[in-house]
Amino acid sequence: MDTLVTVGGFGGTGFGAGGFGAATFGLKRLFGFAGSAGGELGRLSARVSGTVMSGGRGHTGTTAGGAGKHREVAMEPDGVREFVGHRPRLFALAYRMLGSAAEAEDAVQETYLRWDAADRSRIRAAEAWLTTVLVNHCRTELVSARARRETYAGPWLPEPVPTAHGELGPLETVEEREQVSLALLTALERLTPVERAVFVLREAFGYAHREIADMLTISESNSQQIFRRAGIRVREGRARFDIPPEHAGELIQRFLKAARNGDLEALEEMLTADVVSTADGGGQVNAARRPVVGAKQVARYLAGLFRWEVPGWEIRVEEVNGAPAAVARIEGAPLAVVAVEFVGGAVATLRLVVNPEKLAYFAKSGKASV
Repeated sequence: MDTLVTVGGFGGTGFGAGGFGAATFGLKRLFGFAGSAGGELGRLSARVSGTVMSGGRGHTGTTAGGAGKHREVAMEPDGVREFVGHRPRLFALAYRMLGSAAEAEDAVQETYLRWDAADRSRIRAAEAWLTTVLVNHCRTELVSARARRETYAGPWLPEPVPTAHGELGPLETVEEREQVSLALLTALERLTPVERAVFVLREAFGYAHREIADMLTISESNSQQIFRRAGIRVREGRARFDIPPEHAGELIQRFLKAARNGDLEALEEMLTADVVSTADGGGQVNAARRPVVGAKQVARYLAGLFRWEVPGWEIRVEEVNGAPAAVARIEGAPLAVVAVEFVGGAVATLRLVVNPEKLAYFAKSGKASV
């Protein structure tokens, strides 16, 4: 789904400078995110060959000024080729674990470094070995990530990922789409690292509890108990997808038209009474620091955001995290992603991601898929 909203002259305007602080948005930074058009093997080889910082993250070239300790990565074509075959699944797993595409790429890179250094003749099953390394690395990262999020400026939301081209694997069923939704990823923040690992491995990837227990060094019965507990915590108070994507896309277009026209009455009719709008600007963009709650308050808030005229801006309804979402762009570069959650055909939750750092992967993926 990739629908340009042009109703009422809407195609050339969108989220305005006043609403999201375009002056501090850093457009050059967004325009600078360019993905390679080469094949996956070429991209990975370029990423992992050359210099690597001693901290574990891979870099091509050296750091500014030549500072820092480095080590060379020995490359073996067969090893790279085998890893590349697993890379899409590893990224999808890391993203579900961390809720961040950038951190997921780092986790996959760190897993490759471990793979490159290992004696692969002693590895009986590459998938199990790589999954074990990745998921335990993510568990460690979640501890430090949680500490960072406690000091995050304003609400924290997961990074959006475009999914129209299979970036997160097949999303053919309602359950598969729900597993990558921003709603579920936000709910996963309630879990401890081990709870999240068990839930993702079992629910999204279908691993048996025996396999999960081996990966996480816990007992099989403990894995089962953790999974049941995590499922209750994640789904508490959450409604499942209740409308098909095609209908959701149509509702989003109607919703955007009403917001653009400043039609408060029409907006309120499309919102649930207890609707919640949450914006993530990360302190870099002028966004609401607290959730806006209630139909009247959210309607006025959205009408205010959409009242600005910015030449060259457009809003498209695109597939993001398995569901239709509004994506504001200028000259193709994403400036905001608005995920919409419906209950009974009305908008119940809005998640606005406007932090440019969280749109970097989205921008890169969009260019790579063109």
